[in-house]
Amino acid sequence: QLQLVESGGGLVQPGGSLRLSCAASDVALDDYAIGWFRQAPGKEREAVLCISSSPGITWSANAVKGRFTISRDNPKNTVYLHMNSLKPEDTAIYYCAAAHNLVLAGLNLEDEYDYWGQGTQVTVSS
Repeated sequence: QLQLVESGGGLVQPGGSLRLSCAASDVALDDYAIGWFRQAPGKEREAVLCISSSPGITWSANAVKGRFTISRDNPKNTVYLHMNSLKPEDTAIYYCAAAHNLVLAGLNLEDEYDYWGQGTQVTVSS
């Protein structure tokens, strides 16, 4: 059973940066598509950035293009969400999720993901 653990959330001022981590033990994440999703208070969960298994094709929400990036560190079995130029509207609980044998058309669809982490809170406020 794949278990995902997110970390790296916290309180940051507008314009600041955070790096979220999504780690797993016992199962190689490079065989899985990984998606970062977020849910703000009173809103539905939405996809933020997703990366396929090899060759690592990515999908990005328009709201974070140019500010957020996603990367894999396979030796550490970890996927990162690098968040720069943070805005108050980025405040949310951020979740990572994993899917095996995911077709690219479903990369940003949360129903396609089978395994989810517990979430980490990101708060952007002065």
